[in-house]
Amino acid sequence: MFADQVEETSLPNVARALQTIIYGGVCVGILDGLAATIHAAIKGVSPDRVFHYIASGLIGRDASYNGGAATVVLGILLHFVIAFGVVVVFLLLSRSFPVLLRRAQLSGMVYGIAVYFAMAYLIVPLSAVPKIPFSFSGLITSIVIHMFCVGLPAALIVRSMSRK
Repeated sequence: MFADQVEETSLPNVARALQTIIYGGVCVGILDGLAATIHAAIKGVSPDRVFHYIASGLIGRDASYNGGAATVVLGILLHFVIAFGVVVVFLLLSRSFPVLLRRAQLSGMVYGIAVYFAMAYLIVPLSAVPKIPFSFSGLITSIVIHMFCVGLPAALIVRSMSRK
């Protein structure tokens, strides 16, 4: 039995999983970051404020918004940590539920919605970010961004890398 477990986690499988996580995390991080900064720019908010907001979840509003470039970099790093985490979770789920890969487009978009609600109603409230008033248009925009810039690319990359 132990030999079967070792075989399942062979070095090529681990390397493939790491490659999937790297490609997926970078892709999701860039797409979601671009979508967030474009959405913010449309509302007249500069890109640095987006990443100050993300950093404020860890270090608080005052420290983040007064921290200059260092807290922008912290916000970018935290954003990518979350993106990598999103891909890791989908990868692990897909190993238990292979249908997620067979129906990657649909499962990815549903996963994006799930990620949005987990972030908005679980992670963000537990963080130190300043509260933003609810907006129905903001909700719809955020869900669409998470469907197409988070869930869908995560699912498609995990599926693509699992076929190689």
